[in-house]
Amino acid sequence: MSTIRRRVLGGSAAFAALAGLVLTSMTPISPASGTEPLPELVRDAGDEVAVVEVIVADSAELDRLVGTGVDLDHAAHANPDGTITAHAVISDGEADALRARGFAVGKSVHDEDDTEAVLAERDATIAEAVAANEEFAEAAEAAEVSDVRIIRADYYTSFGVGYLSVEAKWADGQTNSSQLTVARDSGPGTEIGSGGTQNISRFVDAGVYLYHRGAAVVETRPDTIRITSPSGDTATAKVEDWLPLDGDDAYGPNYQSDFITSYLTPTELYDRVKALAAEFPQLAEIVQLPYETNGYRRLAQALLGTSTANRVGIDSVAWGHEGGNDLSVAFVDPGAADSPLSVSVTGDDITVSLATDASGAITSTAAQVVAAINAAPAASALVTAYTYRGNSGSGVVSAASADLTDGLSAPETVSRDPHPVYAIRVGKTRDGSKPGVLAYAQEHAREWVPPLVTIETAERLLRNYAQDAETKKLVNALDIWIVPSVNPDGGHYSFYDFNSQRKNMTNHCPLTGSADFNARNSWGVDNNRNYDTYSLFDGYDGASTSCTSGTYAGPSELSEPESSNIDWIAGENPNIRFAMNLHSSGNYFMWSPGAYALPGRVSAPRPTLEEESYFWGASARILSEIKRYRGLSVTPARTGPIADVLYSAAGNSGDLLWYKHGIYAWNFEVGTQFQPPFENENPTGASAHAESQEFANGLVELMRVARDFETDDKRPSSKVVVSASAEPGMVDVMFDTSEPAAVFYTIDGSKPTYASTLYASAGVREGAETITVPAGTRINWFSVDSAGNVERNYKPDGSGTNFSSTTVRASS
Repeated sequence: MSTIRRRVLGGSAAFAALAGLVLTSMTPISPASGTEPLPELVRDAGDEVAVVEVIVADSAELDRLVGTGVDLDHAAHANPDGTITAHAVISDGEADALRARGFAVGKSVHDEDDTEAVLAERDATIAEAVAANEEFAEAAEAAEVSDVRIIRADYYTSFGVGYLSVEAKWADGQTNSSQLTVARDSGPGTEIGSGGTQNISRFVDAGVYLYHRGAAVVETRPDTIRITSPSGDTATAKVEDWLPLDGDDAYGPNYQSDFITSYLTPTELYDRVKALAAEFPQLAEIVQLPYETNGYRRLAQALLGTSTANRVGIDSVAWGHEGGNDLSVAFVDPGAADSPLSVSVTGDDITVSLATDASGAITSTAAQVVAAINAAPAASALVTAYTYRGNSGSGVVSAASADLTDGLSAPETVSRDPHPVYAIRVGKTRDGSKPGVLAYAQEHAREWVPPLVTIETAERLLRNYAQDAETKKLVNALDIWIVPSVNPDGGHYSFYDFNSQRKNMTNHCPLTGSADFNARNSWGVDNNRNYDTYSLFDGYDGASTSCTSGTYAGPSELSEPESSNIDWIAGENPNIRFAMNLHSSGNYFMWSPGAYALPGRVSAPRPTLEEESYFWGASARILSEIKRYRGLSVTPARTGPIADVLYSAAGNSGDLLWYKHGIYAWNFEVGTQFQPPFENENPTGASAHAESQEFANGLVELMRVARDFETDDKRPSSKVVVSASAEPGMVDVMFDTSEPAAVFYTIDGSKPTYASTLYASAGVREGAETITVPAGTRINWFSVDSAGNVERNYKPDGSGTNFSSTTVRASS
């Protein structure tokens, strides 16, 4: 059985050199020549942004692109001509700044209109559900129909045990959390109630009641059920038989899934897990993590002036929602000659009477106005003034006025206070004695699908406990931590203010920098660059010191509460041995090392062969379960260490968990968009709903990996099964393994390694794939299970020789 070791950061002598992407060399485009300074890579708040392709010549140019600090999507795809296509989230101004640095900016992939359509879809979905609830309640109140309606009643068996699953809608379900009681008969012609009763609980998503549902064991198959609501209204329904689809043996026939109906804001995510913990107090609890965020709040601001030299920035002393939004500032022309510069305050209104010369022309410069405001006690108690982005402020100001605003658009239901971050802890035993698993999402605010994966997983674990034996094993054996939103402030800002927000909301920019209102969509720390393992501060690449960069690492390691919370969970719970960090997008599946140093692309220490075996074996299981849902394959090119298949990400949380805390840590990159349509008519297209389901399959499989890890010390065995092919001269080949295991094989006579072809599944519910090869082909292979046990103890690093081998023939 593999053993997890505590890892200590080593010196550079311990680093193994990283073999970079094998790409055709191409001469980089040189930056513009001349003495003009390069334009700043920062977006103004009014700028529209889009996900745009940036084509780079090779891996060195990709590193140079990362080094600019530009806001990159999680995508870097090798092209047939050897170039690499990366995705940057940029405005037109930022695109010009990249071009000035010699980068080729290509077409737009997604823009803000796409997200507007997604938000409209979410609003319409919620509105339709609310309208349906209201219509049903009105009809019931008018005594036109019963106030309870049975949607479905299904009977099925699992391993000889019978179950009854019931779904029903209650007119008062939107506001009343009461359970409904289902009475059942014991077969045709018997009394309702003779078969016993069961309770069903309401299902609420995004604050909208959908229906009540639940399942229970029954002694005999009932024929009819009846639900009586608290008002006395009744509904009856015949029980139908439900059969599993052929080949769908991943879960028992009573397994429930598909608990997601729309996108969820951080507030809704936390409400959802709190409701789950309250419903299943014997199996789950809510843990408030120790570090509160800065809060969805900002100072109120204004920017007066028309040019860099005469602009004046104004920030409130109080937070916007605590009085800053009530303030106003006016620069007034006194309309008289030889007037002095003066500042007065009346209530919440600050008036600056500008100085004039003998002709009555205004003479006050931006610097003078700033000094006057800051020197006036009544004004400086309310606001702080500054010149624009460190300019000397020599320009003469003009008469102008502005109301200060924090620019925040979320409804009052979104708290403006420092925000607690919550985890739901799931497990029959939650005292640290069971192996632990951590799943966490939304380090990056704009990634709306990954939190849905965590909610779907939590729902499956808790709601299937009573009727699915496999789920019960997981919950009994494990101590599971799920954090649906690491970054609630940024998440709220992404939903309500700036959909492309990546970072948290904390403004670390100095007043001499980009701290003004125009830069508000560029502030924040990239939580996944703020950890204290192989970070920017240790000399690693892939993070920025610029407070407006998309990969800003923060003022210091673990400076942010969001990252400190993840470090706290791992540090305080040494039983946690597995973790999944859920991101989007790109359909990658990755692990450590996640950072390297330049020059030379010297990575953080590589996992040992044993550890790499475990990563690959477990990954094959997890990715197979993702594919089971609708056939999505995370490709081999996008599977592996972060530094191999993407780019350096200094100070990321996966490296923190692996190197600092000894946790096997993976990273999902879910889907191909940050905010895809929730539904998609194309069954293989981008869809938040489908992605939540397929990646929840993978996350639940990680739970099985964790459970199996504790006891597995048996090496797998495998064999080749050959059958006739429809193609002349060819044979069909499949691998048969003694247990779930990854098979790596070659057909060119070479030794199999982890770089060899990985045997995969054929598709949704189709089992393993069939490979077709010419008769007489020599196949070399080995298998590795999820605990890293390699068949025959073969060493797939090139030194082993005892791999399995056979020549396949039509008569085999």
